[in-house]
Amino acid sequence: MKALRNLAVIGMIVMVSALVVRAHCEIPCGIYDDPLRINLMKEHITTIEKSINQIVELGKAQDKNYNQLVRWISNKDTHAEEFMHIVTQYFMTQRIKPADESEKEAYKKYVKEVTLLHQMLVYAMKAKQTTDLENCTKLRELLDQFSESYFGQTKQATPVVEEHTH
Repeated sequence: MKALRNLAVIGMIVMVSALVVRAHCEIPCGIYDDPLRINLMKEHITTIEKSINQIVELGKAQDKNYNQLVRWISNKDTHAEEFMHIVTQYFMTQRIKPADESEKEAYKKYVKEVTLLHQMLVYAMKAKQTTDLENCTKLRELLDQFSESYFGQTKQATPVVEEHTH
């Protein structure tokens, strides 16, 4: 009985560990590729847009192919969720550092970027809920604004490796 309980506990630990391994990366590893994440977000928006177009087209067909319709809906939802994961897990959790209110410019930039990220989350959620292409347009606009604020005038072309002393 005790061995069975221990086996169950070990199984739970392995399952939880597998979930943690997916996340990038809270140890912290210090390896970041911000331009890659922006490009992935752009790709997710394009995929959501294509999915919406396919859903609308399949929905208009006289003989509906419900299997394909379900696949495109699932695809749209998956890419919206992956977009939201990058926003929250990568940028909000790891990359955007809180700024003290006394540092006026840094604080203003922090508030702007957190606000843009939150707005992107809302529009990604709306993209999951509807087939309104305006949500994709708005996501692109917000991502461009965020990218401009985050990178400034010069965009980084290489990954950033930071040293951590925690």
